[in-house]
Amino acid sequence: MSFPDPIAVFRTEAAELLELIEAGLLDLNVNLGDKDQVDAVFRGLHTLKGSGAMFGFDALAAFTHHCETAFDRVRKGEVPATQELVTAVLEAKDHMRALVDTPNGDHEATGEALLANLRAAVDGANSPGAASPAKAAPGRNHFKIRFSLPQNAMANGTNPLPLLDELRELGECEIVADRSAIPSLELLAPTDLYVSWQVELVTTQPRSAIDDVFIFVMDEMQLDVVTVEPPIAAGTPAKSAAPVAETLPAAAPPAVAAPAPTAPALVDAKQKKTSENVRVPAEKLDELMDRVGELVIAQSRLSQLAGGSGDLQLRAVSEDVERLSGELRDTMMVLRMVPVTQLFGRFRRLVHDLAHETGKTIELLTEGETTEVDKSVIERLADPLVHLVRNSCDHGLETPEERRAAGKPEAGHILLSARQQAGEVIITIKDDGRGINKERVRAKAESSGLIAPNTTLTDQELYQLIFQPGFSTAQTVTNLSGRGVGMDVVKRTIDALRGTINVTSHVGKGSEISLAIPLTLAIIDGLLVRVGDGRYVIPLSAVEECLELPIEEDMRSRGRSFISLRDSLVPFLRLRDLFRTGTKPDPFQKVVVISTGSERVGLVVDQIIGDHQTVIKGMSKLHHDVATFSGATILGDGDVALILDVGHLVAEGQQQEAHLRAAG
Repeated sequence: MSFPDPIAVFRTEAAELLELIEAGLLDLNVNLGDKDQVDAVFRGLHTLKGSGAMFGFDALAAFTHHCETAFDRVRKGEVPATQELVTAVLEAKDHMRALVDTPNGDHEATGEALLANLRAAVDGANSPGAASPAKAAPGRNHFKIRFSLPQNAMANGTNPLPLLDELRELGECEIVADRSAIPSLELLAPTDLYVSWQVELVTTQPRSAIDDVFIFVMDEMQLDVVTVEPPIAAGTPAKSAAPVAETLPAAAPPAVAAPAPTAPALVDAKQKKTSENVRVPAEKLDELMDRVGELVIAQSRLSQLAGGSGDLQLRAVSEDVERLSGELRDTMMVLRMVPVTQLFGRFRRLVHDLAHETGKTIELLTEGETTEVDKSVIERLADPLVHLVRNSCDHGLETPEERRAAGKPEAGHILLSARQQAGEVIITIKDDGRGINKERVRAKAESSGLIAPNTTLTDQELYQLIFQPGFSTAQTVTNLSGRGVGMDVVKRTIDALRGTINVTSHVGKGSEISLAIPLTLAIIDGLLVRVGDGRYVIPLSAVEECLELPIEEDMRSRGRSFISLRDSLVPFLRLRDLFRTGTKPDPFQKVVVISTGSERVGLVVDQIIGDHQTVIKGMSKLHHDVATFSGATILGDGDVALILDVGHLVAEGQQQEAHLRAAG
């Protein structure tokens, strides 16, 4: 049995903590008076420091300690939260990530520079006129503390020694270990904790400082704090207090010698809640998805064999396997789905930094964060969205002066939204900036030789030119854009995901770019059809309906390729002609009406075989440029069926319709 690498586990948890810290800082930047976010950032820094020290990341712990101290002062009201402080800690957070990823790297110079920025931000916030520091307590408080951790604390990664060290940092204290609960050697478990502690503390800090020490284990421990009145006057030594053993309150009886219970009821409930979620490496999910795919193919083969057999028992087993494999497939798909909020959350920091770099005021809005997409799609969408958001910030949005002159509010807005539509997720990037200058795009395309002068293009065809390699209408090259190497990356990635890009823009009002991406890249429900002697799969989520096309109607429609569907004309493509099968049409052909959004097109096929659970296999490099197909699948008899690219076929059908209307 293999156990997870503890360092790898720490790095995963550290990455999550850093994301929470960044989110808290960005929320705080919007509302600098939000005490809840101040506390959230402090807790994240505190946990990261403690975990780093526990796993030997000493440089990380030492560096994070300075940021934690800064936010501790904010939390206590000694200095106010400022945008300069938030920016300094955001930059420090990036350094913390580097210390996690490469703890042995040469980070000293960078760390010193960042700490200098942090000190300047704290000193600036604490300067006269910035805020009034909190008044120091006139005297010192005297506390008697008794605490015990759950018996499985150390097995769960909680080390009591750092907690005792933090208590020592609060002031003068005496610590006595209560070892009365340690069992005899034959009953002792080396991973269990049997010791509790009694602490007498004299400090200028308030009672809440003690709770802060135990903030992350509070729900799992027993803590008893008694305040000795009146407070000890400043200068009185801690030794004057009575011995701890003689002054413990009667409410805290000594522990018995028998082994302590595993945990209180509250801890049991918390552990049960924690056990509901299990962290699984993404590679294992991918491996399991591959196994499910192979099972679906085997089930398809079994169904085909059972269908040609008169054995009723074989058919019954085949039906059971088909049902179970379908349920397993659906469960697997749910496991792989993650909300797009994981993707959208990355762009808050990007927009914050771009606003600072460009001198613009930019607000990022999000919608549909709970929309779920396959995790592999999420991973591959990150880079395209970075280019699109950067392009909106740099090219799309105007400067505050330009926006005021145009009668717009100074703050530009970028909206990231997501929604599901059939078997696709539609991700939209919309801004209220200057829009796309069509004349400039056309002039650049003509000068680059992409189109001939005076070529007739629709707005959509013209906008698609911005995704050509090296295409840029920027008059100057900046650190953000202008070299024409970003939008072609977007196009290539979306094409690889079998997606489509739609662009709309209005000069002076802004632009909107919509990405239509399949929800999953692994297994889909498909409609298996025959065209000539070949079989093909149409994604079932894109199918609206199926109609019969008698050969007489097919002959009458020659030359116009339209079918009347409920008082509307729908263009259709004859796949037999498109694929050049060289076969005669069946007497009763079928039209499969497919759609993407509001656009529809019919596909004429010879036979509809039925639904088919389709395991998507990638096309070979030789067929990478064949736009009609998005992939392939293996049928139950071992033959290969190509999967039709719905977006490409709909676009081709609509283009055919436009040309026919123009000719008519």
